[in-house]
Amino acid sequence: MNFIEKFTYFFLKVLSVSLENISLSNQVSFSQNLASIFYHYIPKRKKLAKHNIKIAFPNKSEKWIDDTLCETYKFFVFNFIQFLALPSSMDNIKINIVGKKIMDNALKKNKGVILISAHFGSWEVLGHWFGINGYKLHGVAHEQNNKGSNEFFQYKRELSGIKHIYKKVGLENLYKVLTGKNILGLVSDQDAKSKGIFIKFFNKPASTPKGVGLFHLNTKAPMVYGLCIQTGFQKYKIEFIKVKPKKETIESITQDYTNILENYINEYPEQYFWFHNRWKTAPEQ
Repeated sequence: MNFIEKFTYFFLKVLSVSLENISLSNQVSFSQNLASIFYHYIPKRKKLAKHNIKIAFPNKSEKWIDDTLCETYKFFVFNFIQFLALPSSMDNIKINIVGKKIMDNALKKNKGVILISAHFGSWEVLGHWFGINGYKLHGVAHEQNNKGSNEFFQYKRELSGIKHIYKKVGLENLYKVLTGKNILGLVSDQDAKSKGIFIKFFNKPASTPKGVGLFHLNTKAPMVYGLCIQTGFQKYKIEFIKVKPKKETIESITQDYTNILENYINEYPEQYFWFHNRWKTAPEQ
């Protein structure tokens, strides 16, 4: 690591220790003040996020869109503070699990499980729950350019027992996760450029990764959609949904689980990470 990367790791480590040692009320206060600063004074990707919300909710008022975006800032900044304060930040939360049998029954098929998720809700709580409950989850992630932050985030996430696996290790190693009867976690809600498949997301074509469909069709591993929703202060709901596409095709599979995500966003719009350029790639005319 170069100097900047080492400094990044050191800064995140110090911040993490500091947050672990302050009260929950102070964590909340710090996160809300920080969210306000980002919302009002740091405009990076703010226009993009607002534009995305308008695409998803074209009939909503300007005030509703602004309020939703403001709540989105608050939600994700607090979740990031909780992540930095792991594992102590998980001590006093309450989690309601819905559909646990779906995940357990899928594992009993001994083909591994493809866990599909998104940049929605408290995904760090979801990963932590898998780890502390003994599930062998291998989450596929993009390696960050800054090696310091990448090493820190991997260290934090693996505290619970889950594993990071990077795309650069090669497809054969990703398939080994499934042949080893483990859970392969795929976050499949970002723009996939020209390599993706176009499906409807809020009634607009969106290039979406093909990975879920390809892994399923090549291995017959069952697919489960998993999300963690914040339902109140320190209260969460982890929900598992069986993915049952109408056809065994990549398009049908991708559309099916995207529809699941869309339904949750409609109910909890402030818990979706609107800052990705989700509709960046347009289909060829």
